[in-house]
Amino acid sequence: MSNYDYDLFVIGAGSGGVRAARMAAGFGARVAVAEDRYMGGTCVNVGCVPKKLYVYASEYGKGFKDAQGFGWEATQPGFDWSTLRDNKKTEISRLNAIYRNLLSGVEAELIDGRATIVGPNTVAVGDQQYTAGKILIATGGWPHIPDFPGRELAVTSNEIFDLETFPERLVVVGGGYIAVEFAGIFNGLGARVTQLYRGPLFLRGFDADIRDHAAREIAKSGVDLRFNTNVTAITSSANGLELQLTDGSVIGADAVLYATGRKANLTGLGLENVSVQFNDNGTIAVDANFRTSEASIYALGDVTGGMELTPVALAEGMAFARREFGQLEAAPEYDFIPTAVFSQPNIGTVGFTEEQAREKFADITLYKSSFRPMKHTLSGRDERSFMKMIVDSATDRVVGVHMVGPDAGEIMQGIAIAMKAGATKAVFDSTIGIHPTAAEEFVTMREPWLGD
Repeated sequence: MSNYDYDLFVIGAGSGGVRAARMAAGFGARVAVAEDRYMGGTCVNVGCVPKKLYVYASEYGKGFKDAQGFGWEATQPGFDWSTLRDNKKTEISRLNAIYRNLLSGVEAELIDGRATIVGPNTVAVGDQQYTAGKILIATGGWPHIPDFPGRELAVTSNEIFDLETFPERLVVVGGGYIAVEFAGIFNGLGARVTQLYRGPLFLRGFDADIRDHAAREIAKSGVDLRFNTNVTAITSSANGLELQLTDGSVIGADAVLYATGRKANLTGLGLENVSVQFNDNGTIAVDANFRTSEASIYALGDVTGGMELTPVALAEGMAFARREFGQLEAAPEYDFIPTAVFSQPNIGTVGFTEEQAREKFADITLYKSSFRPMKHTLSGRDERSFMKMIVDSATDRVVGVHMVGPDAGEIMQGIAIAMKAGATKAVFDSTIGIHPTAAEEFVTMREPWLGD
């Protein structure tokens, strides 16, 4: 038993912090967790959970129209924003309570308040100080709005879920997955949505074919996409908000969502009191075991600048606890991590993009397929799915799979298991598909793509 108050003091009760705390306590460590905002972190409160609920809500509008092709003649009902918003709040409150119970169930102490690091082994919450053998920073990221005239009139992904009134005209600024998802959500709920991105094409970092196909389909769905365009100023008027754009035009809006990036949530953490070093982008620098340059202080999850995904933070929290308190060698594996963008239509991806694969492998073989989803042969919706497979020609191993279309995220989870196991194209080809499904296309792609 050490002379410290705790063996581990975790700052931040998000996915990574809570997982690390629970696992460490399970190994017999004395653990405390400090949280000053909400249990469950970004994902539970203002991220993946409420976002997915709003995606479900937004898909009903198109579903009512689709149903007419199948014989359903009822007119489309009205949408009530306050019902969705308030039901979401009830569900998030339920999840907050679950996270509290997860910690109490392993006898980890939860301390409500913002923790400040006083020294290598000391943390203060309010007027109370606590000592710990190890301190773990898991405070995640925070939305960032750049500096420009009128920035205070914009909202971020933190506030967009709980707007007092539904924005009939919404401008989304940004080209990442958060911007694309919210543009689809509010378009589906009935708003007139304009999405602005300063670059030539959104979703930078995704496969080029996926980006191109997604842009065409999203534009067809009704979102007004404007690339190579940015905001110079926002002003308030009697008719709402007015945005001055770099092309000289002016557009009106009831709300402006800025989804232009996130920064490590380090404000007021007291890192100036210890010798923790930072990466060039302002995130905390850590080694392969999540240790910072201060030997007793660790960090994991979004705050370290890695892949900003909840499952990654969970894996890191588990690996940290196993190594530091379970004497088990553990390290997350970051290859072939599947991701999904809950845009409309969905995007699912795992492995290398074509551009990355061409740099890594001497020769690759491509397989592509585009088709109209079976459902829309009767619904009449003008939407096409796209699938792409990338194979290392030397080994026949499948090294990249990408999809735009319904249920892409669900499909990609199964594909990721096969790829993690090292499946070759021959394995995919010998697998019998489930018919009729979209997913079977991945085991029936026979002819290599010869070029555009």
